[in-house]
Amino acid sequence: MDDKAETTEAAKTDMIDLGPACAGMWTVAGGVREEQLGGATPCTEYAVRELLAHVVGLCEGLAAGARKERGPATDSAPGSTGLPVLDDGWRAGLERGLGDLADAWRSPGAWDGWTRAGSVDLPGRMAGFVTLNELLVHGWDLARATGQPYEPDEASVRAAYAVMAAASFSGDGDRGPFGPPVAVPDSAPPLDRLIGWSGRDPGWLPGR
Repeated sequence: MDDKAETTEAAKTDMIDLGPACAGMWTVAGGVREEQLGGATPCTEYAVRELLAHVVGLCEGLAAGARKERGPATDSAPGSTGLPVLDDGWRAGLERGLGDLADAWRSPGAWDGWTRAGSVDLPGRMAGFVTLNELLVHGWDLARATGQPYEPDEASVRAAYAVMAAASFSGDGDRGPFGPPVAVPDSAPPLDRLIGWSGRDPGWLPGR
């Protein structure tokens, strides 16, 4: 099966296990050293510590979305309360949060009907793929910011790219979830294409 056919098949996926993406995020986040917390990231408004705090919050909010819960965790838009603050016990909290997130999205009911995430109502299936995309892209952000290798599950990357790139995040369809897409060759690896579509430069490095 060629790359285009694989991507088309991935777009038809109704449900995917987020466990590998959560595990990949934890591998990178768990490898962050304390002296790296103030470093720059591809999320220009966040240093490493704020990005980690953002991921901790995402785990709570997107797990609540999988369970169709309504409340502060699902009703708050990202950034609406200022920069996120990283707690001292963030490592244990993030590990627990990622485990809970993976478990929450393993329920078939999580992918059915409608839910709410980041103050937005959306179909459960799309919320699941938004969650997958957040894990993959922010895992890449953290890896690049802290000089770590990052090799996420390729099936997850292909599925996220196929579904998310078909979605429109603005009226004219020219915007990914984090900003205007960065042009990436069709021959580039799937992760680079996902990162470029998401509004990141796949070649980003600290200081560049």
